[in-house]
Amino acid sequence: MAENETLECITEHERILQEIESTDTACVGPTLRSVYDDQPNAHKRFMEKLNARIRNHDREIEKMCNFHHQGFVDAITELLKVRADAEKLMGQVTDTNRRLQEAGREVTAQTEEVIRCRIQQRNMATTVEKLQLCIPVLEMYSKLKEQLESKRYYAALKTMEQLEKVYIPRVSHYRFCQIMAENLPRLREEIKEISMSDLKDFLESIRKHSDKVGETAMRQAQQHRTFNSAIVKQASTGHYSKPVYSLNGRTPTHNGLMMDDAGEEEEGDDEVLTAQDLVDFSPVYRCLHIYTVLGDRETFENYYRKQRKKQARLVLQPQANMHETVEGYRRYFNQIVGFFVVEDHILHATQGLVTRAFTDELWNMALSKIIAVLRTHSSYCDDPDLVLELKNLIVIFADTLQGYGFPVNRLFDLLFEIRDQYNETLLKKWSLVFREIFELDNYSPIPVETEEEYKLVVSRFPFHDSEIEKQDFPKKLPMSQSVPQIYTQVKEFIYASLKFSESLHRSSTEIDDMLRKSTNLLLTRTLSGCLQNLIKKPHIGLTELVQIIINTTHLEQACRYLEEFITNITNVLPETVHTTRLYGLSTFKDARHAAEGEIYTKLNQKIDEFIQLADYEWGMSESDGRASGYLMDLINFLRSTFQVFTHLPGKVAQTACMSACKHLSTSLMQMLLDTELKQISMGAIQQFNLDVIQCELFASSEPVPGFQGDTLQLAFIDLRQLLDLFMVWDWSTYLADYGQPSSKYLRVNPATALALLEKMKDTSKKNNIFSQFRKNDRDKQKLIETVVKQLRSLVNGMSS
Repeated sequence: MAENETLECITEHERILQEIESTDTACVGPTLRSVYDDQPNAHKRFMEKLNARIRNHDREIEKMCNFHHQGFVDAITELLKVRADAEKLMGQVTDTNRRLQEAGREVTAQTEEVIRCRIQQRNMATTVEKLQLCIPVLEMYSKLKEQLESKRYYAALKTMEQLEKVYIPRVSHYRFCQIMAENLPRLREEIKEISMSDLKDFLESIRKHSDKVGETAMRQAQQHRTFNSAIVKQASTGHYSKPVYSLNGRTPTHNGLMMDDAGEEEEGDDEVLTAQDLVDFSPVYRCLHIYTVLGDRETFENYYRKQRKKQARLVLQPQANMHETVEGYRRYFNQIVGFFVVEDHILHATQGLVTRAFTDELWNMALSKIIAVLRTHSSYCDDPDLVLELKNLIVIFADTLQGYGFPVNRLFDLLFEIRDQYNETLLKKWSLVFREIFELDNYSPIPVETEEEYKLVVSRFPFHDSEIEKQDFPKKLPMSQSVPQIYTQVKEFIYASLKFSESLHRSSTEIDDMLRKSTNLLLTRTLSGCLQNLIKKPHIGLTELVQIIINTTHLEQACRYLEEFITNITNVLPETVHTTRLYGLSTFKDARHAAEGEIYTKLNQKIDEFIQLADYEWGMSESDGRASGYLMDLINFLRSTFQVFTHLPGKVAQTACMSACKHLSTSLMQMLLDTELKQISMGAIQQFNLDVIQCELFASSEPVPGFQGDTLQLAFIDLRQLLDLFMVWDWSTYLADYGQPSSKYLRVNPATALALLEKMKDTSKKNNIFSQFRKNDRDKQKLIETVVKQLRSLVNGMSS
């Protein structure tokens, strides 16, 4: 146990010794304290251990000293040798220093003299410099006075700025400089007031000159467009020359801005005038520079923009009678163009006085007002020539401002509205033209005496008929004189409509579509309306209606030539997608159908007029043995009328003939069944039968070719069966076969037979008061009563 404690103590002492050797001496205290804190005799053992360690280190030091001792001795020996050489060198340095001091005394004296001269020279330079600072200030102030007297205000402001910032600060402690500095603000205010007065004069000047500036710009834009059109034509023919025209002295670039063009026009000796030539802009430049120098540019910009907005509103106000003449529109456009040409020049010639945003705002405001004004005033115009001139002015107006970078798409949109109005005025004008043509037409075929006359007609209207061409002169063309006139006027309308479509910056397809739509309106509305009114006029007879049908047929056939005419103008093939077709076919078909209907109506009216001349003696005992005179006159009229129908299409003539026969049959039937007619004798029936026979003979004579068999005679079948029933008195057969398809009197209605039989019954009663005493008459009367009863039962059966 004691041995373990001894080992631990030795180990602890080793650790303490190592810590003492490795740590700073200031930190040894806690380590030594731990020696005394241990066992009571521990410090004695520690001291023994410490002494042993000291002896150890001493032995190591001694070994090291023994090892290095010879080297140390050698170094001391070398050092003693060097000391003698050092003392010798020290003596030489001291001697050299003494001799150097003696040689530099004269140099030192001369250096001090140079320093004194330099100080004097510097003082003189300072004096000259101060004088040089004062003299320029006085010279600049003298220059300022001269500039003010010569009204060179911008230069005077620059001089003031130099005085304040450069010259006066250098000599500000002098009294005369302080007086100058106090006087400069007052001079600035005077310059400011004078420049503002010049600006007001400038604004008044440009208001007066805007009209002239705009007129010049629009004239040059028109010349430019004309020149470009000539260039395009030359290019299309292979002869191209360099453009030599510049718009208002500036050539439009690809981005819409302008650049100076040094080229001169080859045509004309007049110099190209610009805005600078017509308006002196120096006041606004000068005022802008002055306010900029004075640091009050914003005030100047606001004032200028406010005044220009007021002037813009005044310019945009049109005159009340502007729509009456093209000159009114031209003055209006000139003022607006002049205003914006000036603004464009200010925009490019100044830095920020007006901005692109400001001019765009002004233009948008102006554009809305312009469109509203043009929309209102153009609506008052009913002259297509004036509308066309207005369109040309708007195009030049738009092209001029587009050349200065202003967007004008809305103006071209407005032109589409005006185009519709232009078409309306054209339609009204051509409506009068068509009416005059129809009124002057004789509605008879065109007589052609010579080949020259024939060629003249064919050159005006595309007519081709091999049979007529083979005929000898003189000959007649089937249509009347109005047909080539109408065709020519439709082409003139297309030309007039095309004039408006020019210069609208639209493709050939769009122009083709415009022409076709406007031509369709002319055909379907104007020409169709004129034809309908013509057909309805009372003085137009059957002959005229027949000629109208022939005319519309030829006009309908000519529609394809109008299609080709438009195609040749626009170079747009009809096979192109979305190409509008002409509606002439339907127009002329509708007119022809209306004329056909009017023929049927007038023919029936004429028949009614003849029927009204009928004067039957319904109580006659026997017939005259011949047909009535009115009916023969009617048949003769129908024959002569249907001969005129030979030039009509077959179906039209056949329909007219069938309609006339049916109407005649119906009218005769109504005459028999008239409620006001109370009595009919058998003699009257026989006379009526003679008239119907004449009608049937007329129908069988084929007044119009093309009917098959007895088709036309069937129009009188109802009358024929009814009269046969009463003439033969075949009531037993009628009553027995009634309702059967094979009945001989299938077309006789029981109600019709009953009405006519009752009229004859009343006649039989009143013919002879003694008839009741005759057996035959009594039997006949009984038969009539029996038949009447049976017919009534049939009629009642049909109604139930």
